Amino acid sequence: MAINQSGYSSILSELRTSGTTLVAVSKTKPVEDLQELYGLGQRDFGENYVQELVGKQPVLPGDIRWHFIGHLQSNKVKYIAPFVHLIHGVDSLKLLEAIDKEGRKLGKTINCLLQVYIASEETKYGFDLQEVRQVAAHYFLEKKFGNVKICGLMGMASFTEDQTIVETEFKILKSMFDEIRHTYPDLAAEFNVLSMGMSGDYKLAIQCGSNMVRIGSLIFGSRN
Repeated sequence: MAINQSGYSSILSELRTSGTTLVAVSKTKPVEDLQELYGLGQRDFGENYVQELVGKQPVLPGDIRWHFIGHLQSNKVKYIAPFVHLIHGVDSLKLLEAIDKEGRKLGKTINCLLQVYIASEETKYGFDLQEVRQVAAHYFLEKKFGNVKICGLMGMASFTEDQTIVETEFKILKSMFDEIRHTYPDLAAEFNVLSMGMSGDYKLAIQCGSNMVRIGSLIFGSRN
């Protein structure tokens, strides 16, 4: 069996008590592995690469909720826009505008999360805190991006063994999330997703307020 079924069941039990959504990160994994996890009841799957997602989507069940969790280039939005459930890594106004444009073409609203730069590594993408406030004002006050629904925030903590650093970064993101919900209380119901936490730090992320985690290796094993 390719899937760590006991690990998957254990994670689900942990998440159930906190009402946290599990996104199974299936990048580089064969369709057969996804089908096996689907058979266990999993419906939210996360992919990092557009080409890989576009290849998997047509051959897997239609009720899968596809999450795009990687760095998305503006010119590739059109390939996933027709079916994607949630785009996690919206890290620039240019990308947000591209998603809005594709949504308009399709006559649909595309769900997104704003990616916030909270880590110390230079390689991470995302808005800084002030930019998040500006984008929120464009969206909530000025009603820009009519074919986008900003559902919340996403962030990745530093890759470090120092849990104090990771906890501090998660708390920064949670504080920003709470600030936006407080600033625009009428829209708090739709701005309700805080996606943070992966295989190595999801338990700490949940303690810090995450309600969506992205877990791959604990379920599928090491990346191919």
